[in-house]
Order: sequence, then structure tokens, then C-alpha cells
Amino acid sequence: MVLALLISASTACGQAKLSLPLTTVADAPLTGRTTRWDYASLEPIRHHLFLAHLGDGVVTVFDTRRQRVVADIPGVNQVHGVLAIPDLDRVYASATGTDEVVAIDATSLKILARVPTGDYPDGMAYAPEAHKLYVSNEHGGSDTVIDVRSNRRVGTIALGGEVGNTQYDPGSGHVFANVQTRAELAEIDPATDKVVARIRLPGARGNHGLYIDAPARLAFIACEDNATLLVLDLRSRRVVASFETGDGPDVLAFDPGPGWLYVASESGEVALFEVKGRHVRALGRGAPGPNAHVVAVDPATHRAYFPLKDWNGKPVLRITAPAVPK
Repeated sequence: MVLALLISASTACGQAKLSLPLTTVADAPLTGRTTRWDYASLEPIRHHLFLAHLGDGVVTVFDTRRQRVVADIPGVNQVHGVLAIPDLDRVYASATGTDEVVAIDATSLKILARVPTGDYPDGMAYAPEAHKLYVSNEHGGSDTVIDVRSNRRVGTIALGGEVGNTQYDPGSGHVFANVQTRAELAEIDPATDKVVARIRLPGARGNHGLYIDAPARLAFIACEDNATLLVLDLRSRRVVASFETGDGPDVLAFDPGPGWLYVASESGEVALFEVKGRHVRALGRGAPGPNAHVVAVDPATHRAYFPLKDWNGKPVLRITAPAVPK
């Protein structure tokens, strides 16, 4: 076990150093080679964290209670996105190497189906009332629609530009997708699979990452090309705030207990924000470790998980917790 305050690397301008209010509680060994990791998704019933080991083409299953890897699921070529859906007892993973989504049984950890998508599938969102999975085809400029009851593709929604992450909003029952080459957020109605609105995002360059705080009616949009987090008011459909992040912000994760929003970046720097109702403020920025561009949070324990592709020559999962104030 390791217990230490995480201090950041220098900021992009090479001047002031910032810190995160986190402690490292463990560095758990991961399997495979020192290659890139991508999205992660927590399945709270079995306490399994599903990790996309993109460089190895496997989905790694990590037990958060025992703090060890329990399985590697092979055959998911260049896996990018991964999404656990407890209500279905299923996990979906996007394989960009074969342009398909792979359905995995969460109990047996066996592959159930392979569903063709568009070019370069990445992020995914589940609309439960419609029983549909929406898949961002980043290079294909579309979202693929999959019926989860049959695991079959039932539609393709053209979005008119390169697509970033896609998220479901339980407040409206709609799906939102970043159209990152148009600085837009497209709104999709799952009842018709039509784009019903396009929201302009002033200040966005490469809007890729997306998280929706449905109770607060806020959307958080990470812009890769100008290292910016935009806060969108879903009621007024206007950007109401913006913040600096690390270079190349990618993955967002939210811990509703303390109201902490994590924004992990390609640079390895993580920006942390506090969201209280509709008020947002920056808490700090720092580097949990090299290549820490992926983060997942367990809302029950408030622990955050950062897969690091190369720590002293081996991949590890850095596990952090909120620091105790002195």
C-alpha cells in the first residue's frame, strides 16, 4: 500500500505547480503490456471495474474489493469505449479495429454478440426506456443505434461531422452527442432516432468529452483542441462558464457525493471541479501519474481509478481517495 499526497507536474506553461486534494491508497498491478488504456466503467453489483486495454485489444476486469484483476476478455480489437449496464447484466465495448460493438455477459464474462457500427466507434450511451445503445462513430460522422434486446443494429443517425462522446440524459430522455468538428451538441430523440436540436457551443474547439449532470440540468463538455471545459445550461441551451484543463481533455467522471467532477487529459494532468447544485468551481489540477488520461469513480467509496500504462515498466491501476484535511 502507498499513502501519499498527489502533487501535480508543472502546468503547460511550465510555471506554477498545482495540486489535487487526493491521496494514493494503492497501486494495483494490471495485466498485459505497457500499451494504451482507454475508457473504464464500473459495475457496482459485483464491484467490477471494466477497463479498455486498447493497445492489447482486451477488456480487463478488475475487482475493486480485492484490488486485483480477475479476468481479461480478449478479441476486442483496439477497444476504446466500455460501458457496463447493470440492469442488463451486460457490458458493451467498442472495437475500433473491426468497427463493431462487442456485447459481453457480465456474469460469465463471455462474448455474446458482435454488432457492426460505422467508422471508428468510440463512446456509448444507453437509453433504457427505448432499449437502445447509441455508439459514437468518430470518423464516420454518425451514431449507430443498437437494440439491446436483440443486439442488432437498427439505425444510423448522420450527425454531419466528427463525433465525440455520446451521453444519455435521464432528465429529458434524450441522447446528446458532441459533433466536435462543428462545435455543436446534437440532441437525439430515441423515440424517432432523429436529431431534434443542435446546440451551438461558443468557445469549443474539438468538443469530445461529455458528462451530463441531469439533476442540475448541466452538461460538461471537454474540448480537446483548446484545453477547455465548458459548462452548458441545458435549460437555456447556453454555455454559462468555462475552465482551463490539462492539454487534450478526454474522459470525465463524476462523484455525486462530494460533487466532484474529474476531467482527465491526454497530457496526464487531471482537473478537478466541485459541482454544488448549479455552481461550479475549480478545486485543483495535478498529475496522478504518467498517461493518466482515463478516470473512473466509485460513488460508494469515493475512490478514483487511473489506469497507467507504464509505471516502472509495468501497467498499474492507481487508486486514489479524497485527502483528509489537516
